[in-house]
Amino acid sequence: MNTAPARIGIFGGTFDPIHTAHLEVAESVRQALGLDRMLLVVANQPWQKEDGRTLTPAEDRYAMVEAAVEGRPGLEPCRLEIDRGGPSYTIDTVRQLKESYPGAELIVVVGSDVVPGLTTWREEPALRDEVTLAVVGRPGVTPVEPPPGWRAVTVPVAPFDVSSTELRRRLEAGGEVQGLVPDAVVRCIGQRGLYATGR
Repeated sequence: MNTAPARIGIFGGTFDPIHTAHLEVAESVRQALGLDRMLLVVANQPWQKEDGRTLTPAEDRYAMVEAAVEGRPGLEPCRLEIDRGGPSYTIDTVRQLKESYPGAELIVVVGSDVVPGLTTWREEPALRDEVTLAVVGRPGVTPVEPPPGWRAVTVPVAPFDVSSTELRRRLEAGGEVQGLVPDAVVRCIGQRGLYATGR
């Protein structure tokens, strides 16, 4: 049985691709809340995103996250949702982590844009009983209070104006992403031939 660190952060996403703002958020929350580890959980099939776009394969997205966190103590890639398969629901991930780390406090990182939709999350009452939210601001989003019953803390992070959508567009057009994507991730993208024009 694993020894449970006291506090574990859960930062889920498609990370398609992971970028510097993701890492800033992960590190800012980890430091602000004194977390023992921050898990960057790569979604297999995110149930909330149905824009018709085909995701980059999960193994490629996981490889980019692995490359991004190399040499960053306290940040760890997590493939629970990939290995579980099917749609990715936070409650399922939380239950798996509770089994692996009994007694640990789990903190789920969400953007302020996500807060209004929390009541639509699968098994929301059970989830809010199990976790604390770390809410980070998103540019152009007015902060709102979480729905009743949620334990939440707001973590200030430096404003960022970068999105995975914009980065994919740049990469597909042959544009530069240096400074917006870690160098190790840029290398991973090149080695795996991701986001090529016409993909």
